[in-house]
Amino acid sequence: MSGEPIKPRGDAVSTKAGGAVPQAGASTSEDIAAFVARARALSPHAPGAKGRLIFALDATLSRQPTWDMACALQADMFRETAALGSLDIRLVYYRGYNECRATGWISDSARLATLMSKIDCRGGDTQIGKVLSEARREAVASGVRAVVFVGDAMEENVDELCAKAGELGMLKVPVFLFQEGHDAVAEKAFREIARLTGGAWCRFDPGAAAQLRELLRAAAAYAAGGREALLKLAGSVSGAAMLIGQMK
Repeated sequence: MSGEPIKPRGDAVSTKAGGAVPQAGASTSEDIAAFVARARALSPHAPGAKGRLIFALDATLSRQPTWDMACALQADMFRETAALGSLDIRLVYYRGYNECRATGWISDSARLATLMSKIDCRGGDTQIGKVLSEARREAVASGVRAVVFVGDAMEENVDELCAKAGELGMLKVPVFLFQEGHDAVAEKAFREIARLTGGAWCRFDPGAAAQLRELLRAAAAYAAGGREALLKLAGSVSGAAMLIGQMK
């Protein structure tokens, strides 16, 4: 895949060199109480509220085949929620050296596909901490129902990631982590992030489009319709059953 990366816009997150998502500073107990109260006041799970899902992808060089697969499958997330209400997706990705970017909120699968087609994967280390920080910021600013992360590695301080995950758990924003492959370090970290946020961890095999499709559909159903929608889908979709079986 070739093409230019998404350029930072007014609604994009890119305020540091290399397009890095701003890191959250140290939080006092008052700060935490304030952002929890604000997030709850937004009531993203209220009846009739628009579902908002952060779709985060590892776009380092080894991920190109999965990126292409995600491009082909992302429309299924929108289709899954058609009967439940509208769904907005914010794409967050990292790649290269200290590059982590986010789009604005997107409610159209064609537009998301166009944006993703312009992004090529580049070598670099994981930046999962920035993804979690961005999810926290959006949860406070506008409400987020769920975060989906697709990746195969974790090269960061796991305790720092868990601290960020704990804040998302306080905001009741579950993280669904879909791991490609069998990296043991990544699995341990992903499982703990899922536990701390009330989300779920699932593995899918390299190149297994059908597996990933089911998992993405299930996460989208939760984002649009909450636990009730996920429970309903679990009756016919194994990916939904896998998620609901882990969620608190």
